Amino acid sequence: MMDAPRETRQIGRPLTRNEDPRLLTGRALFVDDVELPRMLHAAFLRSPHAHAEILSIDVSAVKARPGVVAVITAEDLGEYWQPGPLLVPPPPIAGMTFRQRCQVPLAKGVVRHLGEPIVMVVAESRYVAEDAVGDIVLEFATRPVLGDLEAAIVPGAPRVHEDLPDNIAAEVVQRKGDYAAARAGAAHIIRRRFWYDHGASMAMETRGIVADWDVKSDRLTVWDTTQAPVVIRNGLAAMLGLSERQVRVIAPFIGGGFGPKMMMFYPEEVLIPWIALRLERPVKWIEDRLEHFVATTHERGQLHDAELALDGNGRILGVRDEFLMDTGAYNPYGLTVPLNSQCTLLNCYDIPAYESRFRAVYTNRTLVTPYRGAGRQHGIFVMERLMDAAARELGLDRVEIRRRNLIPPDAFPYRNEIIYQDFAPLTYDSGNYGPILDAALDAIGHAGFATEKAKAKAEGRHLGLGVVCYVEGTGIGPYEGAKVRVQTSGKVTLATGIGTQGQGHFTAFAQVVAEQLGLDARDVEVTTGDTDQFDWGVGTFASRGAVVAGAATHGAAVEVRKKVLKAAAEHFECAEEDLVLDGGRVSIAGIPERHITLGALAQKANPLRGAVKPGTEPGLEATSYFGPEMGATAAGVHAMVIEVDAETLRPAILRYVVVHDCGTVLNPLILAGQIQGGVAQGIGNAFFEELTWSEDGQLLNASLADYLLPTALDVPRMELRHTVTPSPLNPLGTKGAGEGGAIPVGALYAQAIEDALDLPARGIEITEIPLSPSRLWEIVHGHD
Repeated sequence: MMDAPRETRQIGRPLTRNEDPRLLTGRALFVDDVELPRMLHAAFLRSPHAHAEILSIDVSAVKARPGVVAVITAEDLGEYWQPGPLLVPPPPIAGMTFRQRCQVPLAKGVVRHLGEPIVMVVAESRYVAEDAVGDIVLEFATRPVLGDLEAAIVPGAPRVHEDLPDNIAAEVVQRKGDYAAARAGAAHIIRRRFWYDHGASMAMETRGIVADWDVKSDRLTVWDTTQAPVVIRNGLAAMLGLSERQVRVIAPFIGGGFGPKMMMFYPEEVLIPWIALRLERPVKWIEDRLEHFVATTHERGQLHDAELALDGNGRILGVRDEFLMDTGAYNPYGLTVPLNSQCTLLNCYDIPAYESRFRAVYTNRTLVTPYRGAGRQHGIFVMERLMDAAARELGLDRVEIRRRNLIPPDAFPYRNEIIYQDFAPLTYDSGNYGPILDAALDAIGHAGFATEKAKAKAEGRHLGLGVVCYVEGTGIGPYEGAKVRVQTSGKVTLATGIGTQGQGHFTAFAQVVAEQLGLDARDVEVTTGDTDQFDWGVGTFASRGAVVAGAATHGAAVEVRKKVLKAAAEHFECAEEDLVLDGGRVSIAGIPERHITLGALAQKANPLRGAVKPGTEPGLEATSYFGPEMGATAAGVHAMVIEVDAETLRPAILRYVVVHDCGTVLNPLILAGQIQGGVAQGIGNAFFEELTWSEDGQLLNASLADYLLPTALDVPRMELRHTVTPSPLNPLGTKGAGEGGAIPVGALYAQAIEDALDLPARGIEITEIPLSPSRLWEIVHGHD
């Protein structure tokens, strides 16, 4: 990479995105754009109850409705009715309890959450299918609904799954050092209880799937809003009794993924291909917004009891945390979310002793799986709030107590001695946290803020400053792959198995290839998410695309570069060291007129006549795979200044700063978009978005009129800065950046609001997220 000519350097350039012209002109393909001859449409009858026994299902009126082609209940599925797979098995942690229960295609006997599918109707149009759903007559016997985590674990509580002894889905204890000894020797013990409530992803595009069984080719094609097309392809082939070569899964452009569109094997993903194969006609299902509220997985929902042990100088001696996590009615994603919370709580601090216990709890709510941040928000919220409380008790500045506890730069790789979600011991590969904090303080105007706040207070205005730190586990395995090929036209293609949901893969990956082959990134054609183009891979999640797929892309491009130079050296009868690869051609150093284009070399590498040397490989192409030994750890600091209206308690963000270290930056423009989008979702989670349930499990705000999302007026302009500590775990030195924007925002809001309203002086602390003006009013005035 380093020998590429300076003028053709691509990595690090702020290129606009290659994919945007298609998106902005309406020429990008989304799942709902797929229209096929003889296409049928599906709709689902979903449970109106959070927990109930199904006494009877009468579909006779549906079958009589003109235009209805099929009506499917659980009984009609026969042997195909099976619980879905455990997508991510738990790591081998000693003493762990894990009780797996995965969702089924259609409910049989019992429904366990609001919106669980019971009947599928397939008709000539979506209109007929939706009307036919209303013809179905069901009889239920309701059962007690479990929504409160503490009530769900009381001995003798009603059970979500009758075959289990209780509602504990999992219990995990992890330890580092000796917390009991640390506590015994501590000068200060800080204890708090924290609550982090439910939220939903609310991607602009809801889920959708189209399946088409071609009888003549004996092949199934599926268009799916998935982040993991290869995993879905493999799973569907196994379920349907087909070979993997008989199934093609295409993940086209996707209007936001954020985690819930991962390798979920949702009931609809399992049923639509099954019915298309049997009816031998294409079938489409597109989720509506109401369905999205109850049928697409949620995140959050954790209750923490935590304590922090410190010496007299504010140095951390140890942390203890015990928490409950709402996993919903099923847990197909294993322990990813609570493990992320458990591990990320350690943050960027040097913590000698840690003891953590979590219990994942079954409730009668929609499934909980990773959503941007994937449990990391919870851990950061707990740790940062403990640090704020400790600073007040010890009389320290909140920035100073953080600085005193940062992991020093000479301590990397820093081993935390507990197991992370990738089954490896949690190790921070590289970092230098002090300069990140300094840069954030400088950008936000920390040195002059006390004066600014005092002046505003004299004017009757309430300003507050927040500064919080975070780490972001990224770039986990197991692997990804990529294929790079030089075409005879001189253009270069790249195919990789991951899907894309707006991360800029078509540009960043092109830059990685172009860097090696002396091209402009515009001349690299990128294909993602099509199992016919590349059929090995895991998916886009956990901030791993640039790290894992990017490294695989780099490896393939390096091999193609070698082949290009070797072929050119043979052509010119010179040494490879005498060649320059630049501008889509290879020339002899110092003699630019003696050159050959990449396209011509590609033609020579695939001769139609004549003898070739033994062992010769045709073409200029290479396939490479990359699997990291562990995840790379990014880090950062968010800071903001807010003004809180004294009467309405509505905060307005005046300044917002993000300083981020994600290793080598492939494209600063794309990185800025990732961070800004993450902050927007973090703001929603911190101050707008909360799913509200009734005691009988009804979702009370299942519409965009009632579930508040931040708008462009709520998301501020941000100042973004970067420091760089390259990761030693991959050849590009990259770390992920997809979730860092969202992770610390809840803690930042809490700290800044407390500061603006001087709440601690009034004996008030913010220990819960999300907030809202009304909830903040209750917190503030409930103490008056």
